[in-house]
Amino acid sequence: MRHTVRLQSVIVGHSELEHADEGLGRAWGIFRPGLGYELVQPVFRLFAQAVPPDGSSRDAALLERYYKARDALPLELQDDGGRTIRTSAIHIADYSVEEGAAPVLDVLISDESYWLRRNNIS
Repeated sequence: MRHTVRLQSVIVGHSELEHADEGLGRAWGIFRPGLGYELVQPVFRLFAQAVPPDGSSRDAALLERYYKARDALPLELQDDGGRTIRTSAIHIADYSVEEGAAPVLDVLISDESYWLRRNNIS
């Protein structure tokens, strides 16, 4: 199922959210940036700079700055039917500069109806 991340009316990108852990209320998958990703990418790059992929020490001040900036973004997650899915966090792990890897969308989903729909599809 295709999921869309929006910043108000602008499409930030899409993901199939290929992986899920309903018990944790978490779903994640490869993120395909849309034209609107450039509006939010600097925020998610803060995370990549604060938490290096090589496991070296975290930058607590930069990480705090990331969380404040991310939580201020009015991001929404929608399913392939255009329904807004209630989330408690939307995160894009963007290590494209450090590793050349595709970004990963990771969301905490608090919407019980989403999990019911997802389980019927799976």
